[in-house]
Formats: sequence, structure tokens, C-alpha cells
Amino acid sequence: MNSWLRGAVIYQIYPRSFRDANGDGVGDLKGVIEKLDYVASLGVDAIWLSPFFTSPMRDYGYDVSNYCDVDPLFGSLADADALIVRAHALGLKVIFDQVWSHSSDQHPWFRESRESRDNAKADWYVWADAKPDGSPPNNWQAMFGGCAWTWDSRRRQYYLHNFLPEQPDLNVRNPAVQDALLDIARFWLERGVDGFRLDVVNFYVQDSALRDNPPLPLKKPPPRPHQFQRHLYDRTQPETLPFLTRLRALLDQYGAISIGEIEDEEPLRVQREYTEGDDRLHTAYSFFLLRQRTMTPAVIAEAMAGWDGASGWPSWSLSNHDVIRFPTRLASDDPQRIKLMLTLLMCLRGAAFLYQGDELGLPHAEVPFDRLRDPEAIAFWPSGIGRDGARTPMPWISDAPMAGFTSAADGWLPLDPRHRTLAAELQNKDAGSILAFTRRLIALRRANSALREGTFTLEQATDDLLIFSREAMGQKIICVFNLGPKPVAATLSGHVLLALGPDGGATATLGGYSARVFEK
Repeated sequence: MNSWLRGAVIYQIYPRSFRDANGDGVGDLKGVIEKLDYVASLGVDAIWLSPFFTSPMRDYGYDVSNYCDVDPLFGSLADADALIVRAHALGLKVIFDQVWSHSSDQHPWFRESRESRDNAKADWYVWADAKPDGSPPNNWQAMFGGCAWTWDSRRRQYYLHNFLPEQPDLNVRNPAVQDALLDIARFWLERGVDGFRLDVVNFYVQDSALRDNPPLPLKKPPPRPHQFQRHLYDRTQPETLPFLTRLRALLDQYGAISIGEIEDEEPLRVQREYTEGDDRLHTAYSFFLLRQRTMTPAVIAEAMAGWDGASGWPSWSLSNHDVIRFPTRLASDDPQRIKLMLTLLMCLRGAAFLYQGDELGLPHAEVPFDRLRDPEAIAFWPSGIGRDGARTPMPWISDAPMAGFTSAADGWLPLDPRHRTLAAELQNKDAGSILAFTRRLIALRRANSALREGTFTLEQATDDLLIFSREAMGQKIICVFNLGPKPVAATLSGHVLLALGPDGGATATLGGYSARVFEK
């Protein structure tokens, strides 16, 4: 494994909402370049950029129509090159998102594939005949609602789409498709990219017999149709792994890394499976922590137990562009609890992801119905499902129009007024801010090998008290967390590296929502 990845802190940038340099209300690559000094000042090791490739934007860039060019909305290929050069000059690795489970229906590959059953790309997507009664091939449900199959009158067959109908699934079983995807990887690797984040990597291959998914036993109907099923056959098939071996061999030639996104009912097991050994993914993260609504010692104990004896390397994140921001979801927007969650993240074994605005403690934004853009949010309104609240503009300057995100009167999504008071410019002046605390945490992680790459030993996980140790190169660090509101008894001894919150009035008591990190 590339040594930098162990214990790395990777900062995710959603370009559309990071910084708009040309004043059209949409973030762009030049805007990212403008703010790279800020990102580097956090002390992170790398940036991950969500897709900025040519796209009809039905799913805001996760529907790619040209994997080897930049959508004009975000800039040009020259801007992408300049971004790589500038990031490298600042000591930042660069990771680009790759969406290979599916493409846009406007991609030339799909346009050719749908024309007939015998053209050169006829088998580049997942096609299937109708049942004798004309109904879809099986009962699979799409993530964004409705049947996962759409009828195409030209081929007189159904095509698979795990997301929107405008996002047909590539047939990654096909060696020619694999070759084309590796050519895309090679294109960006030759331009200096340090690795890829692989969107829903376990969706690449489906059951060859297209068997029905079995139903889940449910006490009440879930909000989404696909949650009625056990997803045994539409994802996480063993045939994905040989392709990952091919990808790993290519990445190793360039010294680049792979980060897989896992969406599965058994997330920890699949994370481990996809990173086992030295011929699969370099690391992977799942939604195990991203979907938690309450952080408890039991959650962390389960997460880390999933990696006991594993040769692979995990990654962890509390927020990203797909879920409710962790300050709201896990910390009730309370600054003390936000700092506690950040401390926990930075003490876990594995790579850590910060989503833009995590370092500012941004709450999940309120977006009115008439401003929703996310197709998932619109489809499931008013259930509260949707991603727009995590994607609103980044606040840079508190008293500037649109908080310094854009010179336009408005952005593609509205600015949450609460975010103004948390702007980077304000927090940069405050030694007690969440931003200052985040920088301190990252510096602590970088300065201590035990936190970066050490072993993990669970010492205690009872009620609200979580204690674990990290060890490497003769160094032992004890991490003690009170994840609840009431003081708890805890043994606190050693050289204190970080103290968060009150001690409860006694050296053997840890106050509510507090943490101690000390070296033995």
C-alpha cells in the first residue's frame, strides 16, 4: 500500500458548491484552485473531487457522458491539469471520482448499444428480454424509486438502471467494457492524478441469471421501494473482484490508489472483502457510520471488530454529499459535540474523510421544496429523504453576498443563513473555533504514528464510555470518550495530548460529551 494512505486525512470537495470563480452561481475548477491554499492549511493529505466530467447533469455529474473531458460548466481540461499541478505544489494528493457502475444515457456507448442487438457495443450495457407477459425481467428496484428496468423500443428489451432511467448500468462483466474503463483510468493517471474514488464499486456486476431479490421481513413499509428487498443479486457479486485485480495492477504501475464506496446490507463485511490482500482496492468506506443517527460505544466496537485480523485498510467518514451532515445527525448542531465527533473520527484506525464544511461544523441546510434540485429529494418529498441539504454553497466570508461563494445574486442551491456565522473567514480568526480545533486534531494525528497507522485495541465500550488504545513503533496512545451527556468515571492518566470538555470536577471523572487523548 502507498504509505501516505495509512492514517491519511482526505478532504472531499463537491465542486459545484465549493467556490464559483466565474460568477454563474455554480462552483467550478478555477474556484477549487482559488481555495487550495485553505485546504492545505487544514493539514490534510489529499483532496477527493466529486465528478466534474461532461454530463447532462440529471444526477449532477454522476451521469457521465464523457469520462475524459471536463463539462464546460466546471471549466476545461486545462483547468483540471492546472488543479493537479497546484495541488501537488501544495503537497496535496489528488483523487478524482470515477462513476463506472453506470453512465449517462447520452454517452456515445449507450447511444450505440441501444440501436440494435448486434452492434459493436450491443453488450456494453445490461440488457434483458421481457417476461412472456411483457413485464420486466425481475423484481429489482432502483435506488431513486420505481422499477430498475426501463423498456427500450429500439432493441425491444429492457435495460438496467440502479439509479435514474438516464443512468443505464454498464456491463462490467464484458472484457471490452473493462478495457475501456482501464483506458479512462490511464488517461487521468497520465495527467498526474494520484488515485480514484470509485462510486458504488460493488454495483459493477449483477447476477448472470437475473434472479429475483428475496423480500425483507418488515414491520412497516420503508420509505423507498428498494428497501423492501434483500439485495442478493443486483450487487456485490464475486465477478467484480477479478476486475478490481486488473485495476489494482494498473494503479500500482503509477503508484496510485483506489478508494471504493460500498453500499450494501453488510457494509463492514464487503468493505473487508473488497480490500483483502494486495490485489484489490487499497481502501474502502461504507455507509456504516454515515447512516448512524446516534453515536455510541457499541457502534464503534462493531465497526472496528469488522477489521480484526484483516489485511486490508479501512476508511471512515461521518459526512459526505449523500447524507445528512454529521453536526446535525450526530451532534444536534452543538459545537462541543461536533468537536467530540471530529476527535473520534481522527482517532480511529484507517483513513479519515472530511467533507467540505465539516471543519466548520456546518449544520445540514434547510432547502425549501421549490429550490430542491436532487432527483432523489424530489421523488421522495416530503419524507425528508434527499441530498440537497448537504450540497449547499460553502460559506467563505460572513458579510459578503452569498457568503463569498459566488458573485452572482444566487447560487444553484440557496445559502442557509445559519452558515454565514460559521464562515471560514470568521472561524479563521477564532482560536476556539471548530476550524481551529480541526486543524489541531489533524496536526495531532500527523505527529503521532500510533494515531496514523497503529493497531487498535478496544479497552471498554459500556453505556456512554468508549476507551481504546492505538500502538505503533513503541508508542501507545489511549483515547477516552464520553459519548453521553452525564459525567462518567474513567481512569485518566498519562501525558495529555488533547483534552476536550470538562473533567466533571475530579481527575477520575470525565464530563459529558468529553474526550481525553493521552500517551502512556
